[in-house]
Amino acid sequence: MTAYRNGEVSHWMWASGPPAAPPAEPSGSPSAPTPDRRSAPLPEERQDLVIVGGGLTGLWAAHQAVVEDPGRSVTVLEAEHVGYGASGRNGGWMSTLLPGNRAVYARAARARGLDGVAEVSAFQREMNATIDDTLRVLAEEGVDADQHQGGHLQIATTPAALKRLERAHAANLAHGYHASELDLLDAGQVAERVAVAPALGGLHYRPTARVDPAKLTRGLARAVERRGVRILEGTRVTRVGAGRVTTTRGDVRAATVLCCLEAYSGQVEGDVPGLGRREAIPVNSSMIVTDPLPDAVWERIGWDGRECLSDAAHTFVYAQRTEDGRIAIGGRGTPYAYASGTPGPGMVDARTVRTLHDRLRHFFPGTDLTVEHAWRGAIGVTRDWCAGVFFDPSTRVGVVRGFAGHGVTATRLAARTLLDRAAERDTPLTRLPWNDHDSGRWEPEPIRWVGVHAMYRLFGVADRWEESRHSQETSLIARFGSRLAGLRE
Repeated sequence: MTAYRNGEVSHWMWASGPPAAPPAEPSGSPSAPTPDRRSAPLPEERQDLVIVGGGLTGLWAAHQAVVEDPGRSVTVLEAEHVGYGASGRNGGWMSTLLPGNRAVYARAARARGLDGVAEVSAFQREMNATIDDTLRVLAEEGVDADQHQGGHLQIATTPAALKRLERAHAANLAHGYHASELDLLDAGQVAERVAVAPALGGLHYRPTARVDPAKLTRGLARAVERRGVRILEGTRVTRVGAGRVTTTRGDVRAATVLCCLEAYSGQVEGDVPGLGRREAIPVNSSMIVTDPLPDAVWERIGWDGRECLSDAAHTFVYAQRTEDGRIAIGGRGTPYAYASGTPGPGMVDARTVRTLHDRLRHFFPGTDLTVEHAWRGAIGVTRDWCAGVFFDPSTRVGVVRGFAGHGVTATRLAARTLLDRAAERDTPLTRLPWNDHDSGRWEPEPIRWVGVHAMYRLFGVADRWEESRHSQETSLIARFGSRLAGLRE
Protein backbone atom coordinates (compact mmCIF):
# COMPACT_ATOMS: atom_id res chain seq x y z
CA MET A 1 0.00 0.00 0.00
CA THR A 2 1.35 3.44 -0.93
CA ALA A 3 1.91 6.13 1.68
CA TYR A 4 -1.18 7.94 2.90
CA ARG A 5 -1.93 10.87 5.18
CA ASN A 6 -2.65 9.66 8.70
CA GLY A 7 -4.60 11.48 11.38
CA GLU A 8 -4.71 15.30 11.25
CA VAL A 9 -8.25 15.01 12.71
CA SER A 10 -9.90 13.84 9.46
CA HIS A 11 -9.91 14.11 5.68
CA TRP A 12 -12.98 16.33 5.97
CA MET A 13 -11.25 18.83 8.23
CA TRP A 14 -7.97 18.71 6.29
CA ALA A 15 -9.71 19.24 2.94
CA SER A 16 -11.67 22.20 4.32
CA GLY A 17 -8.46 23.95 5.31
CA PRO A 18 -7.81 26.02 8.45
CA PRO A 19 -10.92 26.98 10.43
CA ALA A 20 -12.55 29.98 8.84
CA ALA A 21 -12.47 33.29 10.70
CA PRO A 22 -15.77 34.23 12.32
CA PRO A 23 -17.94 36.76 10.48
CA ALA A 24 -17.05 40.41 10.98
CA GLU A 25 -20.55 41.57 11.80
CA PRO A 26 -22.63 39.13 13.89
CA SER A 27 -26.21 40.11 14.55
CA GLY A 28 -26.57 41.73 17.93
CA SER A 29 -23.28 43.67 17.55
CA PRO A 30 -23.31 45.09 14.00
CA SER A 31 -20.59 47.66 14.51
CA ALA A 32 -17.93 45.62 16.32
CA PRO A 33 -15.78 42.90 14.70
CA THR A 34 -15.87 39.47 16.33
CA PRO A 35 -12.61 38.56 18.17
CA ASP A 36 -10.73 35.46 17.15
CA ARG A 37 -12.19 32.34 18.74
CA ARG A 38 -8.94 31.55 20.58
CA SER A 39 -7.87 35.00 21.70
CA ALA A 40 -11.25 36.33 22.78
CA PRO A 41 -11.57 36.88 26.54
CA LEU A 42 -14.05 34.97 28.67
CA PRO A 43 -17.29 36.87 29.14
CA GLU A 44 -17.35 38.84 32.38
CA GLU A 45 -21.12 39.12 32.51
CA ARG A 46 -23.33 36.18 33.39
CA GLN A 47 -24.47 34.35 30.27
CA ASP A 48 -28.03 33.22 29.72
CA LEU A 49 -26.68 29.97 28.31
CA VAL A 50 -23.23 28.36 28.32
CA ILE A 51 -22.70 25.31 26.14
CA VAL A 52 -19.78 22.97 26.79
CA GLY A 53 -18.58 21.38 23.55
CA GLY A 54 -18.21 22.86 20.07
CA GLY A 55 -19.52 19.88 18.14
CA LEU A 56 -22.85 19.45 16.39
CA THR A 57 -24.95 19.04 19.55
CA GLY A 58 -23.55 22.20 21.11
CA LEU A 59 -23.83 24.22 17.90
CA TRP A 60 -27.40 23.07 17.26
CA ALA A 61 -28.29 23.97 20.85
CA ALA A 62 -26.79 27.43 20.35
CA HIS A 63 -28.70 27.83 17.09
CA GLN A 64 -32.01 26.77 18.62
CA ALA A 65 -31.48 29.06 21.61
CA VAL A 66 -30.93 32.22 19.57
CA VAL A 67 -33.65 31.39 17.06
CA GLU A 68 -36.09 31.16 19.97
CA ASP A 69 -34.74 34.31 21.63
CA PRO A 70 -32.39 36.48 19.53
CA GLY A 71 -31.53 38.58 22.58
CA ARG A 72 -30.23 35.64 24.59
CA SER A 73 -26.52 35.70 25.50
CA VAL A 74 -24.98 32.38 24.47
CA THR A 75 -21.35 31.23 24.74
CA VAL A 76 -19.94 27.94 23.41
CA LEU A 77 -16.76 26.66 25.11
CA GLU A 78 -14.59 24.24 23.13
CA ALA A 79 -11.36 22.64 24.38
CA GLU A 80 -9.75 22.29 20.93
CA HIS A 81 -11.52 23.70 17.89
CA VAL A 82 -15.00 23.43 16.40
CA GLY A 83 -15.50 19.93 14.99
CA TYR A 84 -12.45 18.42 16.69
CA GLY A 85 -14.40 15.44 18.05
CA ALA A 86 -16.78 13.06 16.30
CA SER A 87 -18.64 15.94 14.62
CA GLY A 88 -15.69 16.53 12.28
CA ARG A 89 -14.57 12.92 11.88
CA ASN A 90 -17.72 10.87 11.22
CA GLY A 91 -18.91 9.12 8.08
CA GLY A 92 -21.22 11.94 7.02
CA TRP A 93 -24.52 10.14 7.46
CA MET A 94 -27.61 12.10 8.46
CA SER A 95 -29.31 8.81 9.25
CA THR A 96 -32.68 7.57 10.50
CA LEU A 97 -31.02 5.05 12.81
CA LEU A 98 -31.94 5.50 16.47
CA PRO A 99 -29.09 6.29 18.88
CA GLY A 100 -29.76 3.17 20.89
CA ASN A 101 -31.50 -0.16 21.17
CA ARG A 102 -35.24 0.21 20.69
CA ALA A 103 -35.95 -2.93 22.73
CA VAL A 104 -34.18 -1.33 25.71
CA TYR A 105 -36.10 1.92 25.30
CA ALA A 106 -39.35 -0.04 24.99
CA ARG A 107 -38.69 -2.00 28.19
CA ALA A 108 -37.92 1.23 30.05
CA ALA A 109 -41.17 2.74 28.79
CA ARG A 110 -43.17 -0.31 29.86
CA ALA A 111 -41.60 -0.09 33.32
CA ARG A 112 -43.19 3.39 33.56
CA GLY A 113 -46.59 2.00 32.54
CA LEU A 114 -46.37 3.20 28.93
CA ASP A 115 -46.77 1.44 25.59
CA GLY A 116 -43.18 0.57 24.66
CA VAL A 117 -43.85 0.15 20.93
CA ALA A 118 -45.73 3.45 20.74
CA GLU A 119 -42.95 5.29 22.58
CA VAL A 120 -40.22 3.91 20.32
CA SER A 121 -42.33 4.59 17.22
CA ALA A 122 -42.74 8.22 18.29
CA PHE A 123 -38.97 8.44 18.73
CA GLN A 124 -38.41 7.03 15.25
CA ARG A 125 -40.88 9.45 13.66
CA GLU A 126 -39.07 12.39 15.28
CA MET A 127 -35.71 11.10 14.03
CA ASN A 128 -36.99 10.76 10.47
CA ALA A 129 -38.63 14.19 10.54
CA THR A 130 -35.43 15.75 11.90
CA ILE A 131 -33.59 14.98 8.67
CA ASP A 132 -35.93 17.08 6.52
CA ASP A 133 -35.99 19.76 9.21
CA THR A 134 -32.19 19.90 9.31
CA LEU A 135 -31.90 20.12 5.54
CA ARG A 136 -34.41 23.00 5.62
CA VAL A 137 -32.39 24.90 8.24
CA LEU A 138 -29.13 24.38 6.35
CA ALA A 139 -30.73 25.83 3.22
CA GLU A 140 -32.11 28.81 5.16
CA GLU A 141 -28.72 29.48 6.79
CA GLY A 142 -26.82 29.08 3.51
CA VAL A 143 -24.75 26.14 4.77
CA ASP A 144 -23.36 24.08 1.89
CA ALA A 145 -22.29 20.75 3.37
CA ASP A 146 -22.55 18.72 0.13
CA GLN A 147 -25.88 17.52 1.49
CA HIS A 148 -27.68 15.03 -0.72
CA GLN A 149 -30.72 12.98 0.29
CA GLY A 150 -30.01 9.72 -1.50
CA GLY A 151 -30.99 7.41 1.35
CA HIS A 152 -29.11 4.62 3.12
CA LEU A 153 -28.51 1.36 1.28
CA GLN A 154 -27.72 -1.55 3.61
CA ILE A 155 -26.50 -4.61 1.73
CA ALA A 156 -26.36 -8.28 2.65
CA THR A 157 -23.35 -10.31 1.50
CA THR A 158 -24.39 -13.64 3.09
CA PRO A 159 -27.73 -15.48 3.31
CA ALA A 160 -27.73 -14.97 7.08
CA ALA A 161 -27.29 -11.22 6.64
CA LEU A 162 -30.11 -11.18 4.07
CA LYS A 163 -32.43 -12.78 6.60
CA ARG A 164 -31.41 -10.15 9.14
CA LEU A 165 -32.38 -7.42 6.67
CA GLU A 166 -35.75 -9.05 6.06
CA ARG A 167 -36.40 -9.15 9.80
CA ALA A 168 -35.17 -5.56 10.15
CA HIS A 169 -37.60 -4.44 7.44
CA ALA A 170 -40.56 -5.96 9.28
CA ALA A 171 -39.39 -4.64 12.65
CA ASN A 172 -38.86 -1.14 11.25
CA LEU A 173 -42.41 -1.04 9.90
CA ALA A 174 -43.67 -2.05 13.34
CA HIS A 175 -41.66 0.68 15.08
CA GLY A 176 -42.39 3.97 13.37
CA TYR A 177 -41.22 3.77 9.76
CA HIS A 178 -43.75 4.33 6.98
CA ALA A 179 -43.79 1.81 4.14
CA SER A 180 -42.88 4.62 1.73
CA GLU A 181 -39.59 5.14 3.60
CA LEU A 182 -38.25 1.59 3.14
CA ASP A 183 -37.50 -0.60 0.13
CA LEU A 184 -36.46 -4.26 0.43
CA LEU A 185 -34.29 -4.96 -2.63
CA ASP A 186 -33.13 -8.11 -4.37
CA ALA A 187 -29.61 -8.54 -5.77
CA GLY A 188 -30.54 -7.10 -9.15
CA GLN A 189 -32.11 -4.01 -7.63
CA VAL A 190 -29.02 -3.41 -5.51
CA ALA A 191 -26.79 -3.76 -8.56
CA GLU A 192 -28.86 -1.14 -10.40
CA ARG A 193 -27.91 1.30 -7.64
CA VAL A 194 -24.35 0.25 -6.75
CA ALA A 195 -22.35 -2.60 -8.26
CA VAL A 196 -21.26 -4.23 -4.99
CA ALA A 197 -19.97 -7.60 -6.15
CA PRO A 198 -21.04 -9.88 -3.26
CA ALA A 199 -24.43 -8.23 -2.58
CA LEU A 200 -27.35 -10.68 -2.36
CA GLY A 201 -29.95 -8.04 -1.54
CA GLY A 202 -30.45 -4.87 0.43
CA LEU A 203 -32.65 -2.56 2.44
CA HIS A 204 -32.99 1.06 1.35
CA TYR A 205 -33.90 3.74 3.93
CA ARG A 206 -35.11 6.69 1.85
CA PRO A 207 -34.87 9.65 4.29
CA THR A 208 -31.10 9.42 5.01
CA ALA A 209 -28.86 12.20 3.63
CA ARG A 210 -25.13 12.40 2.94
CA VAL A 211 -23.10 15.36 4.22
CA ASP A 212 -19.49 16.52 4.53
CA PRO A 213 -18.99 16.63 8.33
CA ALA A 214 -16.45 19.47 8.33
CA LYS A 215 -18.49 21.66 6.00
CA LEU A 216 -21.57 20.97 8.12
CA THR A 217 -19.92 21.75 11.46
CA ARG A 218 -17.96 24.78 10.30
CA GLY A 219 -20.91 26.14 8.35
CA LEU A 220 -23.17 25.81 11.37
CA ALA A 221 -20.56 27.54 13.56
CA ARG A 222 -20.46 30.50 11.19
CA ALA A 223 -24.26 30.60 11.12
CA VAL A 224 -24.60 30.82 14.90
CA GLU A 225 -21.87 33.46 15.10
CA ARG A 226 -23.80 35.57 12.60
CA ARG A 227 -26.68 35.36 15.05
CA GLY A 228 -24.54 36.69 17.91
CA VAL A 229 -23.32 33.48 19.59
CA ARG A 230 -19.80 33.67 21.06
CA ILE A 231 -17.57 30.63 20.35
CA LEU A 232 -14.39 30.29 22.41
CA GLU A 233 -11.92 27.65 21.24
CA GLY A 234 -8.90 26.45 23.19
CA THR A 235 -10.98 26.77 26.35
CA ARG A 236 -11.05 23.47 28.22
CA VAL A 237 -13.83 23.01 30.76
CA THR A 238 -12.89 21.05 33.87
CA ARG A 239 -16.06 21.31 35.96
CA VAL A 240 -19.70 22.31 35.66
CA GLY A 241 -22.11 23.18 38.41
CA ALA A 242 -25.08 25.36 39.25
CA GLY A 243 -24.49 28.80 37.78
CA ARG A 244 -20.80 28.30 37.00
CA VAL A 245 -18.47 26.65 34.49
CA THR A 246 -14.80 26.24 35.43
CA THR A 247 -12.27 26.34 32.60
CA THR A 248 -8.49 26.35 32.35
CA ARG A 249 -8.77 30.07 31.59
CA GLY A 250 -11.09 30.98 34.46
CA ASP A 251 -14.75 30.74 35.42
CA VAL A 252 -17.84 31.65 33.40
CA ARG A 253 -21.12 32.41 35.14
CA ALA A 254 -24.29 31.09 33.54
CA ALA A 255 -28.01 30.87 34.18
CA THR A 256 -28.14 27.54 32.30
CA VAL A 257 -25.38 25.11 31.29
CA LEU A 258 -25.64 22.38 28.65
CA CYS A 259 -22.93 19.69 28.46
CA CYS A 260 -22.63 18.38 24.89
CA LEU A 261 -19.40 16.38 25.06
CA GLU A 262 -20.35 12.89 23.85
CA ALA A 263 -17.19 10.69 23.95
CA TYR A 264 -15.36 13.33 25.99
CA SER A 265 -17.97 13.46 28.77
CA GLY A 266 -15.66 11.70 31.24
CA GLN A 267 -13.16 14.57 31.08
CA VAL A 268 -15.45 17.06 32.85
CA GLU A 269 -16.43 16.83 36.51
CA GLY A 270 -19.80 17.75 37.94
CA ASP A 271 -22.34 16.22 40.25
CA VAL A 272 -25.18 16.28 37.73
CA PRO A 273 -27.29 13.50 36.17
CA GLY A 274 -25.80 11.87 33.08
CA LEU A 275 -22.25 13.11 33.64
CA GLY A 276 -19.44 10.90 34.94
CA ARG A 277 -16.42 8.84 33.94
CA ARG A 278 -18.39 5.59 33.72
CA GLU A 279 -21.56 7.00 32.13
CA ALA A 280 -20.20 6.85 28.57
CA ILE A 281 -16.93 5.56 27.17
CA PRO A 282 -15.12 6.56 23.95
CA VAL A 283 -15.28 3.75 21.38
CA ASN A 284 -13.05 4.25 18.34
CA SER A 285 -14.26 4.24 14.77
CA SER A 286 -11.73 4.50 11.94
CA MET A 287 -12.06 5.71 8.36
CA ILE A 288 -10.13 5.81 5.11
CA VAL A 289 -10.80 7.77 1.94
CA THR A 290 -9.56 6.99 -1.56
CA ASP A 291 -8.14 9.25 -4.21
CA PRO A 292 -10.80 10.55 -6.62
CA LEU A 293 -11.87 7.72 -8.93
CA PRO A 294 -11.87 8.16 -12.74
CA ASP A 295 -15.19 8.63 -14.53
CA ALA A 296 -14.79 5.22 -16.20
CA VAL A 297 -14.68 3.53 -12.80
CA TRP A 298 -17.79 5.36 -11.62
CA GLU A 299 -19.60 4.30 -14.80
CA ARG A 300 -18.88 0.68 -13.83
CA ILE A 301 -19.67 1.05 -10.12
CA GLY A 302 -22.71 3.27 -10.53
CA TRP A 303 -23.69 4.82 -7.19
CA ASP A 304 -25.32 7.72 -9.03
CA GLY A 305 -27.84 8.12 -6.21
CA ARG A 306 -25.06 8.92 -3.72
CA GLU A 307 -26.65 6.59 -1.16
CA CYS A 308 -24.95 6.11 2.17
CA LEU A 309 -23.76 2.50 1.98
CA SER A 310 -23.34 -0.12 4.71
CA ASP A 311 -23.36 -3.86 5.05
CA ALA A 312 -25.32 -6.10 7.41
CA ALA A 313 -22.27 -7.76 8.94
CA HIS A 314 -21.84 -7.74 12.72
CA THR A 315 -18.64 -5.67 12.46
CA PHE A 316 -20.30 -3.52 9.85
CA VAL A 317 -18.71 -0.88 7.64
CA TYR A 318 -20.25 2.35 6.39
CA ALA A 319 -19.36 4.38 3.31
CA GLN A 320 -20.28 7.28 1.10
CA ARG A 321 -19.49 8.54 -2.39
CA THR A 322 -18.11 12.01 -1.78
CA GLU A 323 -18.99 15.08 -3.79
CA ASP A 324 -15.53 15.08 -5.40
CA GLY A 325 -15.71 11.42 -6.47
CA ARG A 326 -13.95 9.50 -3.71
CA ILE A 327 -15.09 6.61 -1.56
CA ALA A 328 -14.92 7.13 2.19
CA ILE A 329 -15.39 3.98 4.27
CA GLY A 330 -15.29 3.42 8.02
CA GLY A 331 -15.51 0.70 10.63
CA ARG A 332 -14.47 -0.07 14.17
CA GLY A 333 -10.84 -1.26 13.86
CA THR A 334 -9.18 -1.17 17.31
CA PRO A 335 -12.33 -0.36 19.28
CA TYR A 336 -11.27 0.89 22.69
CA ALA A 337 -8.22 2.31 24.47
CA TYR A 338 -7.54 1.33 28.06
CA ALA A 339 -8.99 3.70 30.70
CA SER A 340 -11.19 5.46 28.14
CA GLY A 341 -8.37 7.02 26.17
CA THR A 342 -9.41 9.37 23.36
CA PRO A 343 -7.86 9.37 19.86
CA GLY A 344 -6.06 12.74 19.87
CA PRO A 345 -5.34 13.86 16.29
CA GLY A 346 -6.67 10.53 14.97
CA MET A 347 -3.72 8.37 13.86
CA VAL A 348 -4.81 4.90 12.68
CA ASP A 349 -2.80 1.69 12.98
CA ALA A 350 -1.75 -0.02 9.75
CA ARG A 351 -3.76 -3.18 10.46
CA THR A 352 -7.03 -1.26 10.67
CA VAL A 353 -6.26 0.60 7.44
CA ARG A 354 -5.60 -2.73 5.70
CA THR A 355 -8.85 -4.17 7.06
CA LEU A 356 -10.92 -1.27 5.71
CA HIS A 357 -9.04 -1.28 2.40
CA ASP A 358 -9.61 -5.04 2.04
CA ARG A 359 -13.31 -4.58 2.71
CA LEU A 360 -13.53 -1.93 0.04
CA ARG A 361 -11.77 -4.20 -2.47
CA HIS A 362 -14.13 -7.03 -1.45
CA PHE A 363 -17.06 -4.83 -2.44
CA PHE A 364 -15.46 -3.59 -5.70
CA PRO A 365 -12.98 -6.25 -6.91
CA GLY A 366 -10.63 -5.36 -9.71
CA THR A 367 -10.87 -1.64 -9.01
CA ASP A 368 -7.75 0.41 -8.29
CA LEU A 369 -8.57 1.97 -4.92
CA THR A 370 -5.68 3.97 -3.49
CA VAL A 371 -5.96 5.18 0.10
CA GLU A 372 -5.23 8.89 0.43
CA HIS A 373 -6.07 9.57 4.09
CA ALA A 374 -6.84 7.56 7.24
CA TRP A 375 -8.17 8.85 10.56
CA ARG A 376 -10.19 7.82 13.58
CA GLY A 377 -12.53 9.39 16.08
CA ALA A 378 -14.43 8.32 19.17
CA ILE A 379 -18.15 7.84 19.68
CA GLY A 380 -19.80 7.95 23.09
CA VAL A 381 -21.22 4.59 24.15
CA THR A 382 -23.22 3.88 27.30
CA ARG A 383 -23.46 0.47 28.97
CA ASP A 384 -26.69 -0.38 27.16
CA TRP A 385 -25.75 1.49 23.95
CA CYS A 386 -28.63 3.95 24.41
CA ALA A 387 -28.37 7.73 24.41
CA GLY A 388 -29.76 9.80 27.27
CA VAL A 389 -30.92 13.41 27.61
CA PHE A 390 -30.91 14.92 31.11
CA PHE A 391 -31.77 18.27 32.66
CA ASP A 392 -31.62 19.05 36.38
CA PRO A 393 -34.00 21.95 37.21
CA SER A 394 -32.31 22.53 40.57
CA THR A 395 -28.86 23.22 39.08
CA ARG A 396 -30.09 24.14 35.58
CA VAL A 397 -27.46 21.85 34.07
CA GLY A 398 -28.31 19.63 31.10
CA VAL A 399 -26.37 16.69 29.67
CA VAL A 400 -26.66 14.57 26.55
CA ARG A 401 -24.42 11.58 25.79
CA GLY A 402 -24.29 8.16 24.17
CA PHE A 403 -25.19 8.60 20.49
CA ALA A 404 -23.24 5.37 19.78
CA GLY A 405 -22.32 6.32 16.23
CA HIS A 406 -25.76 7.57 15.16
CA GLY A 407 -25.35 11.20 16.11
CA VAL A 408 -25.44 13.39 13.01
CA THR A 409 -29.25 13.46 13.00
CA ALA A 410 -29.66 12.87 16.73
CA THR A 411 -27.56 15.92 17.65
CA ARG A 412 -30.20 18.33 16.37
CA LEU A 413 -33.05 16.38 17.99
CA ALA A 414 -31.14 16.25 21.29
CA ALA A 415 -30.40 19.98 21.17
CA ARG A 416 -34.06 20.85 20.64
CA THR A 417 -35.00 18.45 23.45
CA LEU A 418 -32.51 20.07 25.84
CA LEU A 419 -33.88 23.55 25.07
CA ASP A 420 -37.43 22.33 25.71
CA ARG A 421 -36.32 20.76 28.98
CA ALA A 422 -34.51 23.95 30.03
CA ALA A 423 -37.62 26.02 29.31
CA GLU A 424 -39.73 23.50 31.29
CA ARG A 425 -41.97 22.95 28.28
CA ASP A 426 -44.07 19.78 28.05
CA THR A 427 -43.62 18.82 24.39
CA PRO A 428 -43.51 15.61 22.35
CA LEU A 429 -39.72 15.86 22.49
CA THR A 430 -39.56 15.95 26.30
CA ARG A 431 -41.64 12.77 26.39
CA LEU A 432 -39.35 10.73 24.13
CA PRO A 433 -37.89 7.64 25.82
CA TRP A 434 -34.29 8.89 25.85
CA ASN A 435 -35.22 11.57 28.38
CA ASP A 436 -33.60 10.65 31.73
CA HIS A 437 -32.80 7.17 30.40
CA ASP A 438 -30.59 5.34 32.90
CA SER A 439 -28.10 3.17 31.01
CA GLY A 440 -26.31 1.93 34.09
CA ARG A 441 -22.57 2.33 34.56
CA TRP A 442 -19.64 0.75 32.79
CA GLU A 443 -17.55 -1.70 34.76
CA PRO A 444 -14.19 -0.50 36.15
CA GLU A 445 -10.94 -1.34 34.38
CA PRO A 446 -9.62 -3.80 33.38
CA ILE A 447 -13.04 -5.48 33.11
CA ARG A 448 -14.27 -2.75 30.77
CA TRP A 449 -11.34 -3.14 28.35
CA VAL A 450 -11.61 -6.93 28.31
CA GLY A 451 -15.38 -6.86 27.77
CA VAL A 452 -15.36 -4.38 24.87
CA HIS A 453 -12.53 -6.15 23.05
CA ALA A 454 -14.11 -9.57 23.64
CA MET A 455 -17.39 -8.37 22.14
CA TYR A 456 -15.74 -7.10 18.96
CA ARG A 457 -13.58 -10.22 18.71
CA LEU A 458 -16.72 -12.38 18.85
CA PHE A 459 -18.41 -10.29 16.15
CA GLY A 460 -15.33 -10.62 13.92
CA VAL A 461 -15.25 -14.38 14.34
CA ALA A 462 -18.99 -14.55 13.60
CA ASP A 463 -18.59 -12.56 10.36
CA ARG A 464 -15.78 -14.80 9.13
CA TRP A 465 -17.84 -17.87 10.04
CA GLU A 466 -20.92 -16.68 8.14
CA GLU A 467 -18.92 -15.58 5.06
CA SER A 468 -16.76 -18.69 4.80
CA ARG A 469 -19.73 -21.04 5.17
CA HIS A 470 -22.29 -18.85 3.38
CA SER A 471 -24.41 -19.37 6.48
CA GLN A 472 -28.17 -19.31 6.25
CA GLU A 473 -28.65 -18.18 9.86
CA THR A 474 -26.94 -15.72 12.20
CA SER A 475 -24.03 -17.31 14.02
CA LEU A 476 -24.55 -18.39 17.63
CA ILE A 477 -21.27 -16.60 18.36
CA ALA A 478 -22.79 -13.31 17.20
CA ARG A 479 -25.92 -13.90 19.24
CA PHE A 480 -23.81 -14.43 22.32
CA GLY A 481 -21.79 -11.27 21.57
CA SER A 482 -24.97 -9.24 21.15
CA ARG A 483 -26.33 -10.50 24.43
CA LEU A 484 -23.02 -9.72 26.15
CA ALA A 485 -23.11 -6.14 24.83
CA GLY A 486 -26.80 -5.55 25.46
CA LEU A 487 -27.48 -5.09 21.74
CA ARG A 488 -29.99 -7.91 21.26
CA GLU A 489 -33.55 -6.85 20.45
